[in-house]
Amino acid sequence: MSAGSQSTSLATAVRSAGAGTLLWIGLLAGVFDIADNIIFNFFRSITPYQIFQYIASGLIGPRAFHLGWSSVALGVVLHFTIALIWTTVFFLAGRKLVFLVRRPVLWGPVYGIIVYVFMEWVVLPRSGIPQPRVISLVNRVNGVLALMFCIGFAVAMFISRKIPVPQD
Repeated sequence: MSAGSQSTSLATAVRSAGAGTLLWIGLLAGVFDIADNIIFNFFRSITPYQIFQYIASGLIGPRAFHLGWSSVALGVVLHFTIALIWTTVFFLAGRKLVFLVRRPVLWGPVYGIIVYVFMEWVVLPRSGIPQPRVISLVNRVNGVLALMFCIGFAVAMFISRKIPVPQD
């Protein structure tokens, strides 16, 4: 399949699902995920302002911590863009692997674990986030659970309910 026909089939799949529906699912998953992050970090005296600057540092490095509200805004945009990307990936995978959307309670959390592994061992090491990143067991457990349920489970459940599943 050529790149042109792949982009056409992607556009057709997203259009048939309703791009607005996909956008809302991504935004909701992003809200659930950031809510977990904000609540978890509240008990560590880390503010939402700092959380979003940290997210922005993935793209622009340590200077994100010196750019004030502009880096906070960038962090918000990046966070929700990433949630939308993971939502779209699950949607596209579910079009080919229909069992994902037929059993969202099982496969959603598994997808969340895949997201965690990919983010933790592929994306973050290549990002501008300040190194070294020392992550406690409590942080890891929260991170895995957040992605299992706030992203994986939520996305799988919403997609399985809102977007037509292809028939065998």
